[in-house]
Amino acid sequence: MKLATVEHDRVERTALVLDQGERLLLLDRAHRLVTGEHAPALTTMQTIIDGGEPVRQTLQRLAEQAPSEAVVPASEVRWLSPLPRPVQIRDFGSFMDHFRNARSRIQGIPADQVELPAIMLERPLYYVTNRLSVTGHDSDIHWPAYSSVRDYELEFACVLGRGGTDIPTADAPSYIFGYTIFNDFSARDTQLEEIATGLGLSKSKDFTDSNVLGPWIVTADELSDPYLLTMTARINGEEASRGTSADMHHTFADMIAFASQSTRLHAGEILCSGTVPTGCGLEHGRFLEPGDTVELEVSGLGVLRNRVVS
Repeated sequence: MKLATVEHDRVERTALVLDQGERLLLLDRAHRLVTGEHAPALTTMQTIIDGGEPVRQTLQRLAEQAPSEAVVPASEVRWLSPLPRPVQIRDFGSFMDHFRNARSRIQGIPADQVELPAIMLERPLYYVTNRLSVTGHDSDIHWPAYSSVRDYELEFACVLGRGGTDIPTADAPSYIFGYTIFNDFSARDTQLEEIATGLGLSKSKDFTDSNVLGPWIVTADELSDPYLLTMTARINGEEASRGTSADMHHTFADMIAFASQSTRLHAGEILCSGTVPTGCGLEHGRFLEPGDTVELEVSGLGVLRNRVVS
């Protein structure tokens, strides 16, 4: 099942994605047509997630009936982030060769000579990003005036379906509601200045619409193996990045278990994979210019497209 949040008739609505995104079933409208009643649990993606199995059964019934009066073409909607107001976003570093490639270019040494701190191999480290700077598929990204080195990051993410504390690794997959694509736009010149201070990242990752999610959430039951996905990025139609989720050193189960240590995780939280190797300009040297369109494609999850403007 693919679930989206869109703007239709100037109203935010949840939708079931049909025909690979060509058409959408507006869920509240479909529910009214089928039952004659409003469905508060279908109002937002968060209420759908919080609704658990009963809401999932409702979605299944609506998908089977799909009244034609509730189906609209994608050309009539504006795509929003599938979770427009996520309760939290944690971005992990699970691909070790991304760090080796990036440090190779920064330090001017071959990637196979880069030594990573042992803690990066032992623990799925992460940072917490700005959950309110979120946008979706096909939106323009207005680059901050303080930066001139524009970069994308090819990632994907899991969305938690329920919360917990001290979640065992073996149980962690059952906490995942679904998966989506994540573009972690980065002001790379600002990031290098910030890293040099020894403090964490700030304005390099924190600007309007810097976190792009979408185009929709694929529920966990529909993705047979999240660690066998092909990940590619194209700039103006030309391939710039290619990798695979098979190269993840830490799994999403590892991330959930680690992040939940002595901390409560909540339904609707987003845990991002980190950048796949070759998945950004910092690794291969092709940065973005105003007017460039970047497309991130992850097999089974769709294509997330955005244009960068100055």
